Amino acid sequence: MKILLISPRTPHTFWSFSHVMPFIAKKAAFPPLGLVTVAAMLPREWSLRLVDLNVESLSDSQIAWADYVFLTGMIIHEESVRNVVRRCKLKGKPVIGGGPLFTTGHERFSEVDHFVLGEAECLVDELVADLAKGTLKPQYFSAEKPDLTTTPVPRWDLLDMKQYARMSVQFSRGCPFNCDFCDIIVMYGRVPRSKPPAQLIDELEALKAAGWDGSVFIVDDNFIGNRVRAKELLRALIEWRARRRVKWTFLTEASLNLVDDPELLNLMVRAGFTSVFVGIESPEEDSLAECSKTQNRRRDLVEAVRTIQKAGLEVMGGFIVGFDNDKPGIFEQQLKFIREAGVVTAMVGLLTALPETRLFKRLKSEGRILAHSTGNNLDAVLNYVPTMNRQMLIDGYRRLVQQLYSPQEYYDRILVFLRNYKPSKPAVRLRWQEIRAFVRSMWVMGLVQRGRRQYWKFMVRALVAHPRAFSLAAQLAITGYHFRRIAGDL
Repeated sequence: MKILLISPRTPHTFWSFSHVMPFIAKKAAFPPLGLVTVAAMLPREWSLRLVDLNVESLSDSQIAWADYVFLTGMIIHEESVRNVVRRCKLKGKPVIGGGPLFTTGHERFSEVDHFVLGEAECLVDELVADLAKGTLKPQYFSAEKPDLTTTPVPRWDLLDMKQYARMSVQFSRGCPFNCDFCDIIVMYGRVPRSKPPAQLIDELEALKAAGWDGSVFIVDDNFIGNRVRAKELLRALIEWRARRRVKWTFLTEASLNLVDDPELLNLMVRAGFTSVFVGIESPEEDSLAECSKTQNRRRDLVEAVRTIQKAGLEVMGGFIVGFDNDKPGIFEQQLKFIREAGVVTAMVGLLTALPETRLFKRLKSEGRILAHSTGNNLDAVLNYVPTMNRQMLIDGYRRLVQQLYSPQEYYDRILVFLRNYKPSKPAVRLRWQEIRAFVRSMWVMGLVQRGRRQYWKFMVRALVAHPRAFSLAAQLAITGYHFRRIAGDL
């Protein structure tokens, strides 16, 4: 059996980091972890090829080679997915679609031959048996939430690791919270499930054996959904890094109640974590209540961010405008908060109603849904009727993002962060990749692009005031160039 696994192209967004890749001579920020995990569930005697459209183009000969095409994606990948499906249909190749895009929206893809809806561990045995017999069903569905001990080590051998800025692994699925705009709990449930620490260490060992020696993104939507299990893993990571003399760094996503557990914060830093993405959403208490963001309510959000920074972690923040309780002053509120807290990477998006979420169902019952979500929170397009004047909301959003990523505003925010940031370890070792990126940044940002004067002024100030964190300051400056380019497209 010949299976072609295809990962669709990600458009330019905050998360694509596409404008950073040329600085570090990489083609994509992250690998298609879902596909290489599914690949490991298929029989070893089958012939597998993987094409990541963020790294290479898809040729007609690759499609012609396959017996079946496995295609995955998220909502943001819809355009690329439809293009792949069209090409496969022209070649007469059956497509099997799985992943978040299809799990919550398969009814919009009548041209796809077969669907796998739900988590693959529950469905792959039946799918493989039917593939072998040539008796594929139109749809395979399971609402079961599988035990992750059954999840195999991903097929790292299918990737060209040199093309990626980071590798990815997954420790847990699910989140205990109930934010009404979030589709994670729709797909993975509110009871976090995790792998035993030894299982994840085995995956990291396999990564190491495959030649990886860099940063790793633990892609959990809430790494601390089960704090007891998270601590078990962190202690195992600390021991593994010391025993194997591994200098890898980690980043992940977590809820803001991380600040309520100093031991957890300390363990994350000791285990090599350098940054954490946190959904802050809004400084407006009524908007947090509206979307059931209970973990963020009734606390000093600025001080919470500073607590994490002082522990030695950068806080990457997610923010939303467009809640029913947002008033015209929300844009200035968001800007003031992000400045004061020193959230350098502030990913601000317009509220979007994702399929099957509580938000979507509420707005639909109120007759306020206008269209399907694009999955891109950077789109200055609303798929619902807001309570604020529509054009006021869109214009305010554009101004906010463009102001956040203007050179002076961004560099000032890095300096605020560095004043709060208290790393407990020596500066991270510099690799050739970082040195090359810094040299290129001096040319692109210091000589060619606008903001040159602010760039050099910032570099001098960072070097003088924060010499131990200078490499981090340089990296953040480069990341800001990506955000500036993205903001300019709004």
